[in-house]
Amino acid sequence: MRSPIRTLAPVAATLAAGLLLAGCGDVEPLPGVTQGARPAAAPPTEAPAAATKAPAAASRQTVGGPGTACVLPVSFGVAEKWTPKAIEDPENPEFAALTRQGPATVRCEVDAKPAGHVGFLRVWTAGKGSARTALEGFVKAERNTSEVTYKESGSGSGPVTEVTYTVFDKLTEESKEERAFAVSTPEGAVIVHLGGLDTAEHRAMIPAYELARTTLRTL
Repeated sequence: MRSPIRTLAPVAATLAAGLLLAGCGDVEPLPGVTQGARPAAAPPTEAPAAATKAPAAASRQTVGGPGTACVLPVSFGVAEKWTPKAIEDPENPEFAALTRQGPATVRCEVDAKPAGHVGFLRVWTAGKGSARTALEGFVKAERNTSEVTYKESGSGSGPVTEVTYTVFDKLTEESKEERAFAVSTPEGAVIVHLGGLDTAEHRAMIPAYELARTTLRTL
């Protein structure tokens, strides 16, 4: 049976710590990947939110609408060279450990490797209810989180709930930043999550995350 997450197997084979929903540490770029800009880690006194001031990424495609790579309750702009792919058979209970996190099921991943980064934007859907409730359940289901901060912000479709947090990897004994935003739709809550191999990769990819958030449209 084919894995529901196409890119998981090769990435996990290359990065021993795993990339899906966890993993950190500073490693060499994957073969065939031209490393993109990796801003230096901020001094301890600098707030992680400062990284969101990076310039917006260029967009030449969208995902979520009819005829796009992923059928979703929302659509948004995709940064140049990032590649969206639908998750295969996400409801299969055999793969629940990979495709579910708290109340959410992963539906789509947008791969940053063609743009020179090691990470993904992943789109998750949850059941009926508020975006805040879905996002809180999503974060609580993650292991070893800290510095969890929620805020209300905006998108192209109106108000959204955002969260920033850190995840501690016991294998590498290091923490890395992650973030996500959630929006309510008639079909249920949608969560867009940005991870990354480590904090430097994560911060380098924030423009793509901001592009998704500011161009988000409910379908």
